[in-house]
Amino acid sequence: MSDPNPGTAVRKGHGSKYLFLFLLGLVVGAVGVVMALRAWDARKDHFPESLMHVQDWHMDRLVKATEQNRCAATDTLPHLKALRMTADDIELAFPGLADDQRFADAASKLRGTLDGALTAPPMNCEGVAALAKDIGADCKACHQDFR
Repeated sequence: MSDPNPGTAVRKGHGSKYLFLFLLGLVVGAVGVVMALRAWDARKDHFPESLMHVQDWHMDRLVKATEQNRCAATDTLPHLKALRMTADDIELAFPGLADDQRFADAASKLRGTLDGALTAPPMNCEGVAALAKDIGADCKACHQDFR
């Protein structure tokens, strides 16, 4: 069979070029959005979240110590000291709440519980479990009001 119009050129579509440009635009746009979100996140103050993560980790270590029956003072004191040290920074981590008396009282109560634990550290797993429960109650009291 022959071409009915031998003088006309065959036209090719430009759809593949448009598809390529569309996909390229999607990729460039996605990269741009990720870069913008990372820049926005970098401006955020991560100190409050970091402080809470560190305290949570040390609390978890105390609970795991009771589960593993490793409750000697040498196992628990490093975590209690770290919890007490980071408890000093609670008001600094949340400057918007530092003037609230309930927040200050909750932070002070936590520090008091930890000071008592450092003065007379628990010597057995029952004592560590009770202390972890008391510390958890102090944390929960604050989290219920301010989280």
